[in-house]
Amino acid sequence: MQTRLLLPLAAGVSTLALLSAAAAQDAAPIVLDTITLVADGEENIESTGGAVVSAEDVDILQPNDVSELFARESAVNVSGGAGPAKRIHVFGIEQSKLAVTVDGVPQGPQSWHHTGSNVIDPAFIRQVEVEAGAATADAGFAAGAGAVRYETVGAQDLLLDGRNMGGRAALSYGSNGRGISGSLAGYGMHENLDWFVMLHGQNGDNYDAGNGLEMLGTEPAAGGALVKLGYEFGAARLEAAYERSQDDADRVIKMNMDLDGDETVYPLDIDSETFSLKLTSTAPSDSWDPEAQLYIGSTNYWRPNYAVGDLLVPGGSPRPNGDMELGRDTFGGVMKNSFTLPQGTIVAGVDFADNEYLIDNYGDHSGAPGPDWKFSTFQLGSFVQGRFDFANGFDLSTGLRYDHHRLNDWNNERFTGSGASANATLSYRINEMFEVFAGASHSWMGYNVGEYGLLHARDASFSTDPDLEPATAKNYKIGLNASGTSWRGGITFFDTRLDGLGEYDVANGLLTNAEEGRSKGVTLNASYDWDTGRVGASYTKADLSQDGEFILPSGGTNFMPIGDIATLYVDQALPQYNLAVGATLEWAGELSDEAMTAAGFSDHDGYTVVNAYADWTPAQLDGTKIRLGVDNLFDETYYERSSYVERSFSGRVIEPAFGPGRTVTLGLSKSF
Repeated sequence: MQTRLLLPLAAGVSTLALLSAAAAQDAAPIVLDTITLVADGEENIESTGGAVVSAEDVDILQPNDVSELFARESAVNVSGGAGPAKRIHVFGIEQSKLAVTVDGVPQGPQSWHHTGSNVIDPAFIRQVEVEAGAATADAGFAAGAGAVRYETVGAQDLLLDGRNMGGRAALSYGSNGRGISGSLAGYGMHENLDWFVMLHGQNGDNYDAGNGLEMLGTEPAAGGALVKLGYEFGAARLEAAYERSQDDADRVIKMNMDLDGDETVYPLDIDSETFSLKLTSTAPSDSWDPEAQLYIGSTNYWRPNYAVGDLLVPGGSPRPNGDMELGRDTFGGVMKNSFTLPQGTIVAGVDFADNEYLIDNYGDHSGAPGPDWKFSTFQLGSFVQGRFDFANGFDLSTGLRYDHHRLNDWNNERFTGSGASANATLSYRINEMFEVFAGASHSWMGYNVGEYGLLHARDASFSTDPDLEPATAKNYKIGLNASGTSWRGGITFFDTRLDGLGEYDVANGLLTNAEEGRSKGVTLNASYDWDTGRVGASYTKADLSQDGEFILPSGGTNFMPIGDIATLYVDQALPQYNLAVGATLEWAGELSDEAMTAAGFSDHDGYTVVNAYADWTPAQLDGTKIRLGVDNLFDETYYERSSYVERSFSGRVIEPAFGPGRTVTLGLSKSF
């Protein structure tokens, strides 16, 4: 009943707002200094419970992996273990249930719950926006629980003032297995042409947890390349971009946990590459500001030399594991135009994506599907999103999209459907200090294929439920923001519900729809700035359930219980010494529940981890930065909340993938 009411209501608000704004172009725009939901045609992500890791934050954090990238964001939790196991959860919801993009290119669904949904190398990241909950219509298809937008660096970000060519080299060495990490970039501009090339690589050893336990298969081995080429002609700009990221090392078979103390490692190669073309206008007008993008890409997971062994599933039967290869090839694009009105902007466009999937088990168990088990999906959508500032104190972000989706499964069965999505977030400025807001959305997500890597252990009789339905999502949020000359803060209450996600029902041999999963709770943020520094904090409490029952931490395919998470950070510049120092504190409260105990799980212990850094930029060495970083300063033994906990199950014991103990890193970077 709620869904039937929500979609028409949000659609009605969207339609009324879009028509009203178009008809009122004579009204004068207003400019406010206070915090607002919408400003300059863009949402303030943080003011509605999301997170932004800015370019300044990335420079301060110098992240070695995705955990460090989001270390200051309590709303975002990252799986522990080896680099390829890193996958983020927003309010406890796995990232493939959000619209994840890198430079506008969608990253696709989760392949395997022991591995991250996609390969992200923080060395290439300029900034990240995490839009939690009610995502906008132009965020992309199937943005059920929000959107994550990664943006990579480019020539214009790194060129020094007054120069048209430059470069940057960085080298670091860390203890506790971190080893050597290095990057080299060259970039420049000449007349209408600009270019950017960057290479990055890591090489290290397994790290030790705070308790001295060596975490096998955790050696850093990420590497990649980023190339961008831009050319301006007439009133247009064309940019070609190529990105490749790879992690190739020996890993334990379940990287996000310790299974039975298994000390065997196996070769694992995970890589992704994307090529994209983007065309934009360099002389936009109020009615003509187009953007068009096409992309092709692939992701691959290759695991050889892993035999079934004597692992058992419940009931004592042999566990159908073994060698496997997973792959996804994608082709897609988006075309849109922005219209500028006195009250704000309207963005309208179309997008599409064609995905081909490969699952190949190399025959380590007789029931395997054999080589080249394939399926495909196709999506075509249209969208319109308006962002408005009104003179009466109201701000509104609202939009509609309509999508068609097709699934051709591995048995050549076809499922097709179409559906509408709507969102609306309204805020009101009470005065120059306070703002209240409320938002809601309904998202039609098409046929969710879930964790398709599970197909590698299914036999030829496994099929898709003939009654498979498209997945849907509902989001609600309400909150209060406050700001002053040098401070700001906010509180957001959220409620996200995902229904009909893909679930691999092994007992009945079907890909079917899961029961509704839900994350509800509260998130707070606050910060204070002064001339030479800043301090900030965030807190998130999320309660997760499925079909009304507590979510168990038994894989985290879609959801993972996280409980209470908080962060605190401080940065201070000391100009007289050309020095900057700072620290980040990450805290998690104890997490326990009767359902966990009954299922054989241990309670999650609480933990506090402190990371500190010092950056020195000597005046006599222009463009040089020397960095000393100490992660996990007090050598805490901990595991991140989206990792496994200890469990006794059919004679097996699953230990968590502990995070690294104290790690000291010395780095040098030079821009020229």
